[in-house]
Amino acid sequence: MTAAPKPTETDRAVELFHALSDETRLEIVRKLAKGECCVCELTDQLDAAQSRLSFHLRVLKDAGIVRDRKQGRWVYYELDREPFEEMNAIVSSLKPRALRSAKDCCA
Repeated sequence: MTAAPKPTETDRAVELFHALSDETRLEIVRKLAKGECCVCELTDQLDAAQSRLSFHLRVLKDAGIVRDRKQGRWVYYELDREPFEEMNAIVSSLKPRALRSAKDCCA
């Protein structure tokens, strides 16, 4: 059995930004930015069905943006800082570095 190939930087960027490309997932991240929450709290705060939130939490978890822990029958979610540092680095690498004139191109 061979290991899956390591994702490229572009693959990782797509995964992270896709996970944040949904309004509900952004709202979940905003709520979790204030601290750890139980899924029942998120359900109440976002006025959303638990099944709908479970889907969105799975996308965020698969991207590594959130992590969970179980305590008894409850599941608590929190943000992981590392993916946000990755996204910051990705966005920084995309910023224009310097102005180029048209004469510099295709000369």
